[in-house]
Amino acid sequence: MSTSALLTLDGLTKAYPGVVANDKVSFVIGTGEVHALLGENGAGKSTLVKMIYGLVKPDSGQMTLRGQPFEPAEPRQARADGIAMVFQHFSLFDALNVAENIALGMETPPPMRDLAARIREVSEAYGLPLDPYRTVGALSAGERQRVEIIRCLLQDPKLLIMDEPTSVLTPQEVEILFETLRKLKSEGTSILYISHKLEEIRALCDHATILRLGRNVGECIPAETSARDMAELMVGTALKTPERSDREFGAVALAISDLSVPAPSAFGTALQGLQLSVRRGEILGIGGVAGNGQDELLSVLSGEVTTPREAVMFDGRAIGHMGPTARRALGVLTAPEERLGHAAAPDMSLTENALLTGSVREGLDRRGFLRWGAARSFAEAIITSFDVRTPGPENAARSLSGGNLQKFVIGREVLQRPEVLVVNQPTWGVDAAAAAAIRQALLDLAAGGAAVICISQDLDELMEISDNFAALNEGTLSPPRPTTALTVEEIGLMMGGAHGMEVAHV
Repeated sequence: MSTSALLTLDGLTKAYPGVVANDKVSFVIGTGEVHALLGENGAGKSTLVKMIYGLVKPDSGQMTLRGQPFEPAEPRQARADGIAMVFQHFSLFDALNVAENIALGMETPPPMRDLAARIREVSEAYGLPLDPYRTVGALSAGERQRVEIIRCLLQDPKLLIMDEPTSVLTPQEVEILFETLRKLKSEGTSILYISHKLEEIRALCDHATILRLGRNVGECIPAETSARDMAELMVGTALKTPERSDREFGAVALAISDLSVPAPSAFGTALQGLQLSVRRGEILGIGGVAGNGQDELLSVLSGEVTTPREAVMFDGRAIGHMGPTARRALGVLTAPEERLGHAAAPDMSLTENALLTGSVREGLDRRGFLRWGAARSFAEAIITSFDVRTPGPENAARSLSGGNLQKFVIGREVLQRPEVLVVNQPTWGVDAAAAAAIRQALLDLAAGGAAVICISQDLDELMEISDNFAALNEGTLSPPRPTTALTVEEIGLMMGGAHGMEVAHV
């Protein structure tokens, strides 16, 4: 690996009202280096990469690219200078095909036939084969990520920024991605890699820079540093790991039987013949690659999509016909994957967002009048209990970092003392300390007698907290199996559709 500097950051500072996102951040990314950027939620990672990519202008400090001053005024200029970025949230149009989506991201796209040939050539060269004429809406999450990566590789980037790139991948897909990144590195491409999965950082990255509260607090060589040590550098304190308590399962709290629901849209997933039950005190883990019916399953359990009455049962009572408010009154609570727009209203304050789902169980309205003082107190309790980093409950949901909003959303449901809690991606995009706290909260709920369904793509998470595991694949659910009897590799195969076979012998 070359030791020459590709990109040098010197004293970058960016402040917003009430918060300094980056405070004199300095570090160097070498040519042909995979450099990790680590930090807990709200540490300033997103702001920093936005400055590199030209989305945000620094208040002070400077950048140098290949020895020349680098001040991108917009992403177009950053791309022209060899900077490419794969965002955590894909920006693709479902109704267009792969080639059409890639063409939209190019300044001067070539004729479609030439572009399609180039897509095939580049995707096969880097071990990420793609059919340029496939409709994006029909692609899996892993294939959609390939579209984003190939779009970047067609620019022949000198620096590729990747934000949480493995959050939607199976273990097998992660290995394919890592092979691609190692090939890029061998060709001299530098990679700035953001992830909360510290074992991945140890396996892939050459160096790591750690941010805490907007400041560079240290660097390390990941291969020579344990995941726990890196996590403690990020948070500045000793890391608490979730503790499981022995607990006995009670009666079945929630059950669905022979449930089939049509796809909500042309690009949604139909649920087919689902059978599921979860007992009091039990955490049922449901794994699956994104786009295999997770959102549709949560919508059915939340009451956003109603079903025949007896298709969903709570404590022996038919609730399939009930909407979300009626189910919440009974104690069936849910937390969806999409933070902004589904779990929280972006432009509403945290107090207002606390009111949205907490009004029934927290008594936040009385005789048709809202109790704003009580709602604010509830929001403050969430902020305190779940260490949500925000100036106060009057701040808008969109002002929080993704991880801090996630802590708020999960905390809002947990503090309502649910009888049943269904969560989709509970620790998506949160740092190690926050993930440990959220997982402990789910374990504590189960220990208190609640039934918990945890839908997640994080296999380590499912292995850590769930008692039983089922795989969701193309809208069908495998029979649950004790999690302790499964390996991560077996779970990965089940998620890929192998649950119809004896995966224990694969």
